[in-house]
Formats: sequence, C-alpha cells, structure tokens
Amino acid sequence: MSKKQEEAMKTLRAKDKAGLTEELLRLRREQFSLRMQSASGQTVKSSEFGRVRKHIARVKTLQTQQAAGAKK
Repeated sequence: MSKKQEEAMKTLRAKDKAGLTEELLRLRREQFSLRMQSASGQTVKSSEFGRVRKHIARVKTLQTQQAAGAKK
C-alpha cells in the first residue's frame, strides 16, 4: 500500500460505525455522479471509477471487521 492509502486507512479506522456509514454514503453519491457524468457525455477520468470502487470496498471491509469485533 502506498503512504497515501495507509493514511486513508488510518483515518477510516478512527471512525465509528456512524462515521463509516456516512463515508460510504458519500462515496456512493460520488460513484453515482461519475456514472451520470459519463452517461451524459462529459469527460471523466476512467481511473476515478476504480478509485471510488476500491475506496467503497475498504469502507465495507472495515464495517465488517468492526461488526465481527463487536460480536466477540
């Protein structure tokens, strides 16, 4: 992982359940916005789709880890 990704993960790990849910909602909106921009013919960096998708996966992974930790 790059330094930038490590810093992002540290920031995400510091958030509680509500914070992660809020971050996930923000990312989903960003993903939808990118899809709409692409569909309307606006130029969109294709790498943004992958970046947002991977960030969503990171947030969902942390949510799952927190849920598993809470059950123990």
